[in-house]
Amino acid sequence: MQQALATMLTMQNAMNARVHPDWQDQGFAWYRALWIECAELLDHYGYKWWKAQHPDMPQVQMEVVDIWHFGLSAMLVENRDIPSLAVQLDAQIHAHDIAEPDLRLATENLARDTLASRAFPLAAFLDVMHAAGLTADTLYATYVGKNVLNFFRQDHGYQEGTYRKEWQGREDNEHLHELLANLDNTSPTFPDDLYAALARRYREAA
Repeated sequence: MQQALATMLTMQNAMNARVHPDWQDQGFAWYRALWIECAELLDHYGYKWWKAQHPDMPQVQMEVVDIWHFGLSAMLVENRDIPSLAVQLDAQIHAHDIAEPDLRLATENLARDTLASRAFPLAAFLDVMHAAGLTADTLYATYVGKNVLNFFRQDHGYQEGTYRKEWQGREDNEHLHELLANLDNTSPTFPDDLYAALARRYREAA
């Protein structure tokens, strides 16, 4: 897990630097992006008792991974030493006991603690992760996938507003989930294979 954490932290740093080379000194409100993702997660899971709703768990899990992106970013602002941060996170993750197994309540706790601290409450996030059915291994695989998608978006005009997020009537996150199920995430070429697969689908939808 420690190596996986170091890899994810390194990938997150690279992604943020792609958006802004000096990203750690810009004062970006990572906490704000994080709690808003909590609302998006609940929207995919369902909270409206006045209408029929069915949880979209693949999208719920993607939202958890989006939260993790912002959480990693917030922690990298506070501690820029990736190896030491990976050791620290590994110890906290292994010591964590689940406090709230209900996904809705765990998500609300995460949003509340994020707003109160304006930081990333790792313990509350771990409750959400477990409640959403993600293990450390699936978090890692899905994170790598979403990181590749984020690079793909940037390479295709996301910041400039020219990127098409919906392909053939479906959001790119849905295409990503489908591709992840059909690629070997243990392969050393996994990120490149995924990027190429995304590019093919994007071209086909043009």
